[in-house]
Amino acid sequence: MIHFLKRIEAGVAIGGIVVLLLAACGYIAGARVNTTKSIPVGLYWTSCGPVEKGAYVLFCPPQLGVFDDAKERGYIGAGFCQGGYGYMMKRVLATKDDMVTVADDGVRINGELLPLSAVLNTDKAGRLLPRYHANSYKLGSSEVLLMSDVSATSFDGRYFGPINRSQIKAVIRPVFTW
Repeated sequence: MIHFLKRIEAGVAIGGIVVLLLAACGYIAGARVNTTKSIPVGLYWTSCGPVEKGAYVLFCPPQLGVFDDAKERGYIGAGFCQGGYGYMMKRVLATKDDMVTVADDGVRINGELLPLSAVLNTDKAGRLLPRYHANSYKLGSSEVLLMSDVSATSFDGRYFGPINRSQIKAVIRPVFTW
């Protein structure tokens, strides 16, 4: 019986190693899994596609106080980006020459109110949220506004503002989402 249990333990250990190796190979090949509400939950694949409106992107947050606070509060995870931030995934909703306005009722791009973009004053714990202040801000050629278009509670551009394109590490394409 003891030999049987040791064989099962060895099989489980080997199976775990195989799963980890497969996951590592998938990551190296470009597979990314999103478990947040910022974009649809699911499996994504990195691509060399253009950073354009509507694209989902994987980016490193710039090293700013708003992201330090977000990491401390658990809005974003720790990771390997500068500042110890984890990668974030969002959708590009505004690019060069777009006019961005952030008001209490939400974010407007070229005058059009984005769904699910109302600015929240506090998080679930009652702490004040930061807010990006913009009244008809015209995005420059190196700027993009990254938002969620599927969650009203996402930590996105309404709180941290536009980011530089250089922060974007890859365009990601959905493979399987739910």
